[in-house]
Amino acid sequence: MSIRVGIVGARGHAGAELVRLLVPHPQLELALVASRKLDGQYVAAHLGVDTGGLYYQHLEPMEVAERGIEVVILALPNGQAGRFVEALEQRAPETLIVDLSADYRFDARWYYGLPELTRDRYTGQRRISNPGCYATAMQLAIAPLVAELSAAPVCFGVSGYSGAGTTPSAKNDPEMLRDNLMPYQLTGHIHEREASHHLGLGVEFMPHVAPHFRGLSVTCDLHLAGQFDRAELLERYTRHYVDEPLIHLCDDPPWVSRIQGRHYAELGGITVAAEGRRAVLVATLDNLLKGAATQALQNINLALGFDEMTGIPHE
Repeated sequence: MSIRVGIVGARGHAGAELVRLLVPHPQLELALVASRKLDGQYVAAHLGVDTGGLYYQHLEPMEVAERGIEVVILALPNGQAGRFVEALEQRAPETLIVDLSADYRFDARWYYGLPELTRDRYTGQRRISNPGCYATAMQLAIAPLVAELSAAPVCFGVSGYSGAGTTPSAKNDPEMLRDNLMPYQLTGHIHEREASHHLGLGVEFMPHVAPHFRGLSVTCDLHLAGQFDRAELLERYTRHYVDEPLIHLCDDPPWVSRIQGRHYAELGGITVAAEGRRAVLVATLDNLLKGAATQALQNINLALGFDEMTGIPHE
């Protein structure tokens, strides 16, 4: 018997990717897609995916809680998840909730689900906070060397404009972004604080938006307490991610165009300064997939006891 899943905020880019992943999943049934703006419209008409006549519904939090859905994914803007969490905890506390916003990423009561780094901390929690896209890339790039760092990592990030969501703004206006690179919130970005919190050290992050739609790249500058050569660092990363199908290591710096539509992250281009105490590497991922929907499905599979890669195309 399939386990029923509902998506609240299904109109957004990540919500659409979740629909595409969940429909063919062999053990999950997409049973509810909630969207205020698309209320009454068929999902298939928007996404070109056969959803068996499923249509978008505008539902209040208590209406979602009363549907008896076993898994609810909240794909809402920051600050909007709380009402749904409260309703579900009142009426259906056993529901597995996966929140894609930043609302619970600093809450110790929630499992922070970056599987490659945190799955050992999963102990059956029914509340899962999905990491941010940039925060995922930065943590994957920095984690193998945390113990060797002598200073805060410095990360220069560039993302496609889908990361700015669907609400119109300068950061997702293709005309404003044409032939442009838009810096924003150069200190104190939520993903800077998130990566710092979960790595247990300060991270300095400078985000930018580029004219492409999807995919992000982060160049990480790491100052090391000891001397290393490139072979030693490559061996460290290889050992750290040897059993991770969604982490690919490459010799050259990875390109954003190569990661678009892919479910894995790429780490590569490890370069070591002449004195051996500074390393630079690049991480890329699709912000809508490994940075959102794919990671959410990893977390759902983990929580339900399925193989983590179930329903995730991977090489």
